[in-house]
Amino acid sequence: MNRLQDVLCSVSEVRELEAAQIANGVPAEALMQSAGSSAFRLLRQCWPQAEQIAVYCGGGNNGGDGYVVAGLAAAAGLRVNLVALAPPSSPEAERAKEKAQAAGVQPIGHSSQVLRGADVVVDALLGIGVTGPLREPYVSAIREINQSPGARLAIDVPSGLNADSGTAFPCAVSADVTITFIRNKRGLFTGSGPDYGGTIVLEPLSVGVGAPRAQQESGGWGLRLSEEWVKKVLPFRHASFHKGNAGHLLIIGGGPGMPGAASLAGRAALRSGAGRVTIVCHPDNRLAVSSYTPELMVVAPQEHRDVVALLDQSDAVVIGPGLGRSEWAKSLYVACRDHPLPKVLDADALNLLSSEPVPLPGSVMTPHPGEAARLSRLTVVEVQSDRPAVADTLACNFDSVCVLKGAGTLVVETGKQVLVCDRGHPGMATAGMGDVLSGVIGALLGQGVNSYEAAGAGTWIHAVAGDLAGARAGGIGLMATDLEPYLARLRTIPPSGVVTDGR
Repeated sequence: MNRLQDVLCSVSEVRELEAAQIANGVPAEALMQSAGSSAFRLLRQCWPQAEQIAVYCGGGNNGGDGYVVAGLAAAAGLRVNLVALAPPSSPEAERAKEKAQAAGVQPIGHSSQVLRGADVVVDALLGIGVTGPLREPYVSAIREINQSPGARLAIDVPSGLNADSGTAFPCAVSADVTITFIRNKRGLFTGSGPDYGGTIVLEPLSVGVGAPRAQQESGGWGLRLSEEWVKKVLPFRHASFHKGNAGHLLIIGGGPGMPGAASLAGRAALRSGAGRVTIVCHPDNRLAVSSYTPELMVVAPQEHRDVVALLDQSDAVVIGPGLGRSEWAKSLYVACRDHPLPKVLDADALNLLSSEPVPLPGSVMTPHPGEAARLSRLTVVEVQSDRPAVADTLACNFDSVCVLKGAGTLVVETGKQVLVCDRGHPGMATAGMGDVLSGVIGALLGQGVNSYEAAGAGTWIHAVAGDLAGARAGGIGLMATDLEPYLARLRTIPPSGVVTDGR
């Protein structure tokens, strides 16, 4: 059963859960009071020395949560400046405002002066209500909040961030901490969400009381990948295990002048438990690949039928790293595309697929936003503006598992819960990291893991290896090969766990 904090929901799913709770007899005002009380409690836990706070309230129920925080803060002896950008739009928010005023808090007009001396700024402007570009006075208020020297606490979702897509319109509050209610919102974990949310704290409130426990703790749009989930899908190795049981992975790539990409994928596959790895490369690169890693078998087939024979002898195939788009590359790609072997398509294989789209049932495709744009006939900006929708469309159109790379990598197979990876280090923004990922996923496919689970586990292992390597190396200047020592360690997760960087 999924842990509640790992379940990610869309806005519509969260609203349905809230409505169900109200229908079960929990007053909306009680939910607001609970949300505001939880936010104030977290504020005191995170910043116990704070003496003065500024609270920015919008007109909706998110603003009502802010009024509750303001009232509790004043009652606790803190100095409170409260900015109301719109009148309350619900009876519950109106009553929360009246209670704050009874505690001595008087709403004032929008002014940057309220931020002067504030130890903490509370963002209760918009929450999950953002669906399109912001207007004034919200844009100016958000920009002022972001310039404040005080810490920033966002209530439910940083204002300006779309809780479904993770897009900022055109700006969003850059929070140090976000307390989110009922369920984690998917937009906090993909797209621009990780840039704005800071530390995410989930407060389920009382939603779900009276519902079956399975309904409370599972379901939802997506699932945040975790060590526990990965442990369950990695294949077990018994004492008599041999390399034949560990799978033979074929990696097709290494076009003229590009031996490194296929080599990186091959080394990552070996570190991830592949029993044998054969690199199919251009004849010009055979010596370079062989000398780089002696454990890799290297072939340079001359004819189409030779490639088919190699595919027939393998358990899985990765195609694309350093492949290029020459006639030689196209012939290898077609042979692989038309073979039923479990496969990972990356890099130039995706570019070739975009020029002649065909369904590839059971395969894993690993596009970055640029490749996803070509595959979906969109711009990169359009892809990043709604990553969940684009990943879902690609998975459906190509009948494949889509691994849409980037901050908050999404793993999507039609009809299954979306897997979201919130791990990874900024230092991983360097050449070769995608080749390593394709090798890890390919190795798991070759060991008999199905495409959905191999993509999810491989994505998490790759990201956490980056976290660990980045913590050791300092982040900037991280190279793809720096992940290698951690891949084997993560591939065989010990019972005590391996995540040592505090997340």
